[in-house]
Amino acid sequence: MSMEDEIREFLVRILNTVAIVLVWMMANVFTGIYKGYAFFEENPDWKNYVYYAFLLVSFIFLFIHLKRKWKL
Repeated sequence: MSMEDEIREFLVRILNTVAIVLVWMMANVFTGIYKGYAFFEENPDWKNYVYYAFLLVSFIFLFIHLKRKWKL
């Protein structure tokens, strides 16, 4: 009663996608909230700009990676 190879591959792809997205989110939450780069008092500092630029660029790379992974 083993799984067929196609079903196993599909489930592994789903789990890998969830894991990658969760790791990306945890890394950004850690650097943004815990380190305080997501918030600024009155004016944004250069660290805030770097954080948001990295957030945007990493999201674009994540989206491209997942799009290629799910392309059949």
